Parts: sequence; C-alpha cells; structure tokens
Amino acid sequence: MRKDIIYEVLGFLKDKGIAATESEFSEHWLGCSEGYLRKLRHQKTEPSLGTIAICASRLMCAAEQLKTLPRYQPLAKQLTSMSIRCRSLVDADSVEFDLAG
Repeated sequence: MRKDIIYEVLGFLKDKGIAATESEFSEHWLGCSEGYLRKLRHQKTEPSLGTIAICASRLMCAAEQLKTLPRYQPLAKQLTSMSIRCRSLVDADSVEFDLAG
C-alpha cells in the first residue's frame, strides 16, 4: 500500500510537470538515491516509513509555499491532500507508547 501512494504522487507530480523522472522524484521528493524506485521494483519491496514521512513533509512544504499565490491554490490543496494521505500511512504504522507506565 505504501508503494501505491508513492506511485500516485509520482504520477501526479509528473502530470503537473513538477517532477520529470523517477530519478528526480526519488532524490527531490523522497530524499533517496536516484535509483530508489528502481530498487523497490527490482526487490519487490515497499518504501520505508521514513521515506513516506519525507515525502509527506516535502509535499506539505510545497503546498505551504504555493497556497499564498491565488492561481496555485488548487494545486496547493491537492499537494496538501497527498501529504495528509502519506502522513496517515506513517501514523497508522507508528508504535504506540505507554507514557503512563
């Protein structure tokens, strides 16, 4: 499921002309090496929670910058929505700590 959201974000960013290639996306939006997505495909693994968290943070940062410009507010809302979805994956997999004990 984590891989699905990553590829959805990649497709969206490519459609909007924000990320041109998987390599660029891996480096600039996931904070990974240029071959990160290729490696995931080859090894048939899911992206790490850290990678999803970085993506969520960078999407939110971009949204915050764009929302101040009226013509980019719809894009900012879409980026925010994707960020929230990424963040919810991280939150769902987070360990709960017993702070009372």
